[in-house]
Amino acid sequence: MGKDISFFISVWLKFFFLLTPFFTLSMFLSITKDMTTSAKRVTAIRTTCAVIAVCLFLYFFGNFLFSVFEITLDAFRIGAGGILFLSAVSLVKGNDTISAEDRDGDISVVPMAIPFTVGPGTTGALLVMGAEIHNPVQQIIGCSALCAAVLSVGVFLYASTVMERLIGKRGIKIFSKLTGLILSALAAQLIFTGIKNFFAQGQPPL
Repeated sequence: MGKDISFFISVWLKFFFLLTPFFTLSMFLSITKDMTTSAKRVTAIRTTCAVIAVCLFLYFFGNFLFSVFEITLDAFRIGAGGILFLSAVSLVKGNDTISAEDRDGDISVVPMAIPFTVGPGTTGALLVMGAEIHNPVQQIIGCSALCAAVLSVGVFLYASTVMERLIGKRGIKIFSKLTGLILSALAAQLIFTGIKNFFAQGQPPL
């Protein structure tokens, strides 16, 4: 039981930071600045539902995608780690420019769910994490932790106006940069694990 709780907390924390909550909150506030509070909340709920659907698909169908494209898990670890590291650098540098097109129409799926919340780096990490877990019990726990992480980000978006008043725009940017540092460490771990396993086991020729 204790191991299951530790696993849940570990996966929840990883997914929480992979979803870059403070960067997502910053983007959400920028895009919805002309909306009413009720409209913001509806958009936050729609975004949360879209993110859950995308994340669960990536989490459960990672092995299928690897088998279809004949990609090894360690090769994908290295590639996903590289992309995740670039995303982390972007967060640390504070790259949060929003184009006029991003504000048009329903923003809950694009750009809020994809690519702001679930970007290329997060996609790769989700595929790797889902493919690593084979135990059915751990899969259920991991899925629960993933949903809990997405709901945590959804609470941030739902209470975006309150969050902005509490910590301010400068505070949100600072937390975004801290998130970038944590993501860079996760990216490094993915790359190092992939390289270590690559040389330890060897890879078949393409």
